Amino acid sequence: MFFSPRIPPNTGNAIRLAAVTGATLHLVEPLGFDLSEPKLRRAGLDYHDLTSVTVHPSLPQALADIGPVRVFAFTVGGTVRHTDIAYRPGDVLLFGPEPTGLPPEVLSDPAITERVRIPMLPGRRSLNLSNAAAVVVYEAWRQYDFIDPGTADSNGANPSADDPNTTGPAAPVADN
Repeated sequence: MFFSPRIPPNTGNAIRLAAVTGATLHLVEPLGFDLSEPKLRRAGLDYHDLTSVTVHPSLPQALADIGPVRVFAFTVGGTVRHTDIAYRPGDVLLFGPEPTGLPPEVLSDPAITERVRIPMLPGRRSLNLSNAAAVVVYEAWRQYDFIDPGTADSNGANPSADDPNTTGPAAPVADN
């Protein structure tokens, strides 16, 4: 989930990430661009039709629409590393806007389960938004052995994993 994203190519890259992993991309308004912007479309290439993107008018509305979930807010001031979480199906991975990160009122929202950080060398400000999302989405997906969420049950098990007629793993189990 991107909270008030500002840079179209980063959201375009996230659209591509969601397409290749099976995640749903949730965007919380206000957006710093129009979804039809050429830079956004170019970054997402031809993946727009393969991705589920939902735009929500506010964070409370987004969380109400998604239902009861764990929400992991990614911030350089996080108290837990992204690799120390046992991700579950339906978890929300919440990232803030490119220039500032998540604002204090979002980080203090009672819906936030945990403030999470991605390790970096000292003195570095932050990762690019789409790169940070990719790091975390792939960690969550790795924990589920790259199971296609379309075939996984509510516990993350893949009943067709040994079926030679399936196309193999293709998506993460966490929402972005």
